[in-house]
Amino acid sequence: MESPIEAMTETKQMVFKFGNGTADADKSYKNLLGGKGANLAEMSSIGLPVPAGFTISTKCCAHYSGNAGNWPDGLEADVRAGIAHLEETVGAKFGDVNKPLLVSVRSGAAVSMPGMMDTVLNLGLNDEAVIGLASSFNNERFAYDSYRRFIDMFGNVVMDISHDDFEDAIDELKSNRGVSNDTDLSASDLKTLVETYKEIYRKHTGGDFPNDPFEQLRLSINAVFTSWDSNRAIKYRQINKITGLIGTAVNVQAMVFGNKGEGSGTGVLFTRDPSTGENKLYGEFLINAQGEDVVAGIRTPEDISQMSAEFPAAYEQLVETTQRLESHYKDMQDIEFTIQDGKLFLLQTRNGKRTGAAALKIAVELVQDGTISKEVAVRDLVEPGHLDQLLHPQFADPQGYAADVIATGLPASPGAAVGQVVFSAEAAEKAKAAEKKVILVRTETSPEDVGGMNAAEGILTSRGGMTSHAAVVARGWGKPCVAGCSDVVINASQTAFVCDGVTIAEGDWISINGGTGEVVKGSQPLKAAKMTGEFDTFMSWVDEFRTMGVRTNADSPADAQRARDFGAEGIGLCRTEHMFFEGDRIDNVRGMILANTVDERREYLDKLLPYQKEDFKGIFTAMQGLPVTIRLLDPPLHEFLPHEEKDQIEMAEKMGVSLETVQDKVRSLDEFNPMLGHRGCRLGITYPEITEMQARAILEAAVELSQEGVEVLPEIMVPLVGTVEEFSNQRAVIERIAALVFEEKGAKVEYLIGTMIEIPRAALVADKIAAHADFFSFGTNDLTQMAFGYSRDDAGKFLPSYIENKILADDPFQTLDIEGVGQLIRMGTERGRSTDPGLKVGICGEHGGDPASVHFCFEVGMDYVSCSPYRVPIARLAAAQANLQQK
Repeated sequence: MESPIEAMTETKQMVFKFGNGTADADKSYKNLLGGKGANLAEMSSIGLPVPAGFTISTKCCAHYSGNAGNWPDGLEADVRAGIAHLEETVGAKFGDVNKPLLVSVRSGAAVSMPGMMDTVLNLGLNDEAVIGLASSFNNERFAYDSYRRFIDMFGNVVMDISHDDFEDAIDELKSNRGVSNDTDLSASDLKTLVETYKEIYRKHTGGDFPNDPFEQLRLSINAVFTSWDSNRAIKYRQINKITGLIGTAVNVQAMVFGNKGEGSGTGVLFTRDPSTGENKLYGEFLINAQGEDVVAGIRTPEDISQMSAEFPAAYEQLVETTQRLESHYKDMQDIEFTIQDGKLFLLQTRNGKRTGAAALKIAVELVQDGTISKEVAVRDLVEPGHLDQLLHPQFADPQGYAADVIATGLPASPGAAVGQVVFSAEAAEKAKAAEKKVILVRTETSPEDVGGMNAAEGILTSRGGMTSHAAVVARGWGKPCVAGCSDVVINASQTAFVCDGVTIAEGDWISINGGTGEVVKGSQPLKAAKMTGEFDTFMSWVDEFRTMGVRTNADSPADAQRARDFGAEGIGLCRTEHMFFEGDRIDNVRGMILANTVDERREYLDKLLPYQKEDFKGIFTAMQGLPVTIRLLDPPLHEFLPHEEKDQIEMAEKMGVSLETVQDKVRSLDEFNPMLGHRGCRLGITYPEITEMQARAILEAAVELSQEGVEVLPEIMVPLVGTVEEFSNQRAVIERIAALVFEEKGAKVEYLIGTMIEIPRAALVADKIAAHADFFSFGTNDLTQMAFGYSRDDAGKFLPSYIENKILADDPFQTLDIEGVGQLIRMGTERGRSTDPGLKVGICGEHGGDPASVHFCFEVGMDYVSCSPYRVPIARLAAAQANLQQK
């Protein structure tokens, strides 16, 4: 047998057979045959009861999609040969009037996509074959029940006829017959229903239902190929970041019948509880039914435990088989099965989807019982998204709110939140004081809104992207946020927003899902985040296999302590500007901005110094023994001034100046493109007294704590450097202040001075900057913005369209653009280390918590990544997986 790599790249084989204990492939052919096809081959080859079949490769789907719906040469002949294989194995013939072969047609991509692809059962039936089926099974009712199901599924899946049309017909028939269940309809009733279904088909398609089984099969295969590019499949891949797949395989399999009578049935089960991870069978089954009935909700299934009473022998075999499959695949399995006349058949197995809590419990238990190693548990069994679930509240019923979704924005910060709508930070703070739960709805947020953002349960903005102010702050606090929801039109004068024809007024209840970007009308029940005992055990294994450090972005002692509790090994980004809005500090900041002379500015900066020093002391204490990287003032000064006239009036009164003075200053600081304007090191060069104050606050705090016995490791970071001269200018200021502080205090501390690499030019001249800098930290938010020329606050208007049209694979503000921005990072790292081989390099943009981006950072050779506190466990896992996957 070919190796998986050969199968992927060299084989010309398009159809792979399985059945009777043999197979042309095995589970390693997943990329070529999809998860379902590869596992059917695997189960068949190890002797499990799998109905015979064949799988059409994913390459054929790719050919179909890229060649106007045409099959590759030779595929039709191979499909006919596959049918001949089934005819010989089963002892029935396709379309035969005496003993017809019936097949199912199912999709199966390399990555499990539950419910995203389409299925057709009982294919091969026509007006003649149904008579043969009834005769060969001596069961006319069963035959016509299978026929009506086939017309329904074929009409819906292949010809796009609404399933409701068929359901309305059967409901009308049951009503006329005075029965409640499908199983109460007689063979004569079902014959009538078949004719009704064919008329529905004729009405919608303008033609008769196809009688030729090969024509039915060809059209069904086409439907599966086409479903790969359906809106729901594309959306599922986007949401779950599934990339790199070429298409879906098609599985054609001999039918077994769970709807043959009371001795038959069908079911779906997990080998463990997918919600909790408990080691017991979890699932449902139905007597006298086909697989679609279990999930359709037409009949109420029975718990899988009840199957032992109905089919004791088959249940005993099923339990043994589930244990064998879990041991074989070394993971919890999701299994579909059918019982025909008391005999068990397996139709599918795959690694089961599970909650975060279940993933941890299953991984830990499989290690503890010796099924897998700790390395396998960390590398394969727990996804970063599983940890994300554990850290944030979620909707209690993830499927129960779909009908109430009124808009979808960007999933900016995970978790679910429920509250009454408010439109201002002040209203949010008042509501919090009154013990009310609110959702803050804003066009976009600014630093002035942080009080209300903190008070709110969640945040919804109609503008802004994944790295907007709202998104960054919300993630740092672990607060749910939906950003850039352009469908939300805010009417400030009426304190309401309109969305999809629905008006939501202030005080109305909404719910938001920060993990999916959904905005839901009304109040949805929540379930709290729950940390389990397995979390600490698993994360200790993660750190055994992790070689790259993980720090946090934190601006307060509380954030720092929270991140340390989550395993952060220091702070990679402390944004000093976030401290300026607390209490009366903003008045001193504004006084400094209004000042006309250096001495006036120093007067206000001297008032800020004690506040800054106490902040740094708190953070250093929380992180004692670990490095703390503090970024000097970065945003343009206009962000600290009010822009609404009522707020400007209030500021003028507080500052003892005229309204005109305030407005003049606001106008003078206005910039066409503030993100490229007077900010970062440019402020420190223009106003060196700002850098002086911040450097003094940092170093005085460090020295004083050191004298108290606290181990402090300060790292001072100069932002927005584009030239060596800019960095050298600021370094000289910091070193001068350090010398003064150390002389005044009679003590010294070790400290580093480095820079953010966030301007493309800095990456180009990184070798020169590295001659003067002690470390680099890539600020990928701004680096992405400048490399693409996208405004990160406005890109939400077009990025969804770019992704939908495959212009971009991912939002570059969520997942690092390795091809472009990644090359700047690689270049900056390599050039910096060409000057200083020991140069410490990290990343402090929001990409530091994105698993795919963490993998790239590991590949480049970074010393650490830094992310918001609630993403620290995710980054730890991603870093460990990056290390393990390179082996």
